[in-house]
Parts: sequence; C-alpha cells; structure tokens
Amino acid sequence: MIVRSFKDIEGTDRHVKSASGTWESKRIVLAKERVGFSLHETILYAGTETDMWYANHIEAVVCVEGEAELTNRETGEKHTITPGTMYLLDGNERHTMRIKEDFRCLCVFNPPVTGREDHDENGVYPLLTEPEPAEG
Repeated sequence: MIVRSFKDIEGTDRHVKSASGTWESKRIVLAKERVGFSLHETILYAGTETDMWYANHIEAVVCVEGEAELTNRETGEKHTITPGTMYLLDGNERHTMRIKEDFRCLCVFNPPVTGREDHDENGVYPLLTEPEPAEG
C-alpha cells in the first residue's frame, strides 16, 4: 500500500515544472509504482495556451478548479472545461488548452509516465519507460 500527499511531493523530483512555463504537475503515481497508470495533479496557469498531442498515451482529465477552453485541433470543436467536467483523449487527439483561470486538474495516463516527460515541439510526451526491477 502506498500513501502520499501532494504536499509530500512539493519540491521533489515528482514536482515537475514545464520548460514552457505554462504548467506544473505533481506526479503522485508514476510508472515505477508498476500499477499500469500514472496519476497527477496539474495546474495550468491563467492566460496561457498549451498545444498538446499525447501520441503515445491515453489521458483522462477531471477539472477540480478554474476554467479553460479545450479545442480539438483535428475537428475545431471547442469545449468549456470547469470544475466537475471530465475529458478523455481516447483517440490521441491533438488539442489546445486556453486557460482563463488557473486550472487545477487530476490526470490519469496510460501507459504511465515516468515523471521525466515534458512536451516536445509537437506537444508530445515521449514514451519513456522504467527499467525492469532486478530479480533476486
């Protein structure tokens, strides 16, 4: 059993800040826990815009605070995301988040992330893995 809080993660290598300066994420469950998914609390900052494309992952997001406009860049469809709203990127959709108020959300990734990922020039997280544990 694992018990940890977001407060426990602050200032550790699980507290990741994007190179773009548009978001930060506390990765509470990572690939190294070997449970088949990762779980994060992410904050995207008001007034920012982030293009993303999880070509290697499926992501589910639940907004718990703030407001954003989610645009599906493949269809042009726009959605207002507010507390209590979930979106699922089940087709690896290219999308843009325009943040109206600091946007705090809980995210689940499959396959799980390692915690070292940041978006590349296409908005993609690379598919990183953890080494298999040594037998013995």
